[in-house]
Amino acid sequence: MKPLVNGDIYSCYSMTEPEVSGADPTNLQTTAPARWRRMGHQRPQVVPAREKVQPSPSSCASELDQPPHRRMSQIVVPADTPGFEIVRPVPVMGETEGSHAEVRYTDVRVPLTNILGEAGGGFRIAQKRLGPGRIHHCMRWLGQMQRAFELMIEYSLQREVYGSTLSEKQTVQNWIADSYVEIQASRALTLNAAKKIDQGDEARVEISAIKFFGAKVLHDVIDRAIQVHGARGVSGDPPLEGMYRNARGARIYDGPDESHRMVVSRRILQSFKAGNKWDFGVQ
Repeated sequence: MKPLVNGDIYSCYSMTEPEVSGADPTNLQTTAPARWRRMGHQRPQVVPAREKVQPSPSSCASELDQPPHRRMSQIVVPADTPGFEIVRPVPVMGETEGSHAEVRYTDVRVPLTNILGEAGGGFRIAQKRLGPGRIHHCMRWLGQMQRAFELMIEYSLQREVYGSTLSEKQTVQNWIADSYVEIQASRALTLNAAKKIDQGDEARVEISAIKFFGAKVLHDVIDRAIQVHGARGVSGDPPLEGMYRNARGARIYDGPDESHRMVVSRRILQSFKAGNKWDFGVQ
């Protein structure tokens, strides 16, 4: 922990595999026979290590006689361990800086003490991280939404076309109104989820709801801002084109929209089947 805090080393996280869907973690193929040897092929999220050694927590299959969600462990693998190979950086939406990479584990051996928590508890550890991580995404998105919103308004007040500024056009006015309402709705949903987390609730429905709703609002607001800017919007002059690329990825990372919609609907349906109406938390 100390060298990580000091910035001497950086960590990476092996999360998905190219051969199977990352939306369903029970499909992971990487295994650790006898809880000792790792073999697998993954494309994890990676933070550049500045050519230093990286500890690499990774999900892997274990305890095959247990239920699917109890078959995973998280194991710390130092990047200088024999058999740990960074195959290549993976370009993502035009970014080629290497923040994502394809990693292969071949006969990697680490001691049993490198398991994080208990054997078979990797899925729960991941979920504990993913909940706060998702709400953190939504908080950042609120800032991006507001920035795009402000850029759209400022440019619409300046740009003249067909005898008046863009701000006087009904379509642009509708985009401004819709964006304002959607941003405010996203903010309220995010604050509600954060409140539930502060109260000790896992807030699974609330987090999933803001994850897919917030990602859509982020995309739509930035898209409108680009449209108002016209050709300038897709250039590198304003920051909108970079924001747009990141917004498209938001609908996939930390769970695709479809998975989060499934979580919301399933849990609400289960509540009604049990004879309970859903508590919207309205005070």
